[in-house]
Amino acid sequence: MKAVQTQLKVSERRACRVLGQLRSTQRYHSKPSPFRDSLRKRVVEIATEYGRYGYRKVTGLLNMEGWDVGKDRVYRIWREEGLKVPQKQPKRSRLWFADGSCIRHRPMHRHHVWSYDFVSDRTHDGKAFKILNVIDEYSRECLASFVQRRINSQDVLLVMADLFIKYGCPKFVRSDNGPEFIARKLIHWFEQLEVKPLFIEPGSPWENGYCESFNGKMRYELLNGEIFYNMTEARVIIENWREHYNSVRPHSSLGQRPPAPATLEPNMKLIANLC
Repeated sequence: MKAVQTQLKVSERRACRVLGQLRSTQRYHSKPSPFRDSLRKRVVEIATEYGRYGYRKVTGLLNMEGWDVGKDRVYRIWREEGLKVPQKQPKRSRLWFADGSCIRHRPMHRHHVWSYDFVSDRTHDGKAFKILNVIDEYSRECLASFVQRRINSQDVLLVMADLFIKYGCPKFVRSDNGPEFIARKLIHWFEQLEVKPLFIEPGSPWENGYCESFNGKMRYELLNGEIFYNMTEARVIIENWREHYNSVRPHSSLGQRPPAPATLEPNMKLIANLC
């Protein structure tokens, strides 16, 4: 607008009339907003910390922190800052009515149906290791991520025994037909505790969809972006990510809330302050 006024030697009023622009718009000067600046800074911080989170999950984290913002506002900042989820991060359904299917045994409450499965990865020296993930299908909470070079049926039994002591026995446990899950000793132990194993159809991983979904998120958000130099480091990092997944990470199917939000400690602090 200033260039038009200077070149054509016309007033601001006439230049605005010709260009169809309101004079109030021409005279407007943006005012600094501490809230907007703080929000922009926090969005960039979260996007930097969680490189695999899009603007919707960033919005969920902001809302849990107390920011009263919607996804559209966060998306606008996301675009202005040029943020995006990279396709590759630098390394740092069909349901069946068969017995054990998601349709026949849909989880109705917490600790009604659990599912477990393996995820494989390698340490920096090229040696493989396994992760046994145990999921509560109703709450989507990851109850355990057991990490070891080799995991056999005895290891599975010991992990499940610890969980049964901590949470009680579920009604059903869903898994594929791997040798670690169909071992006679494990099945006989389940029968004694009145826990019914649910085996999916061979070659039908979608029937174990809750655990498969969790395993995919673990690989996408953690394993593809980490280099593990030894098993101790792998156990610590994976356990930290599991706790973050349960208590902090927004889950889309739970209304952008984590499966098991950590609320006990803040409430205890609030009670202490009131006293």
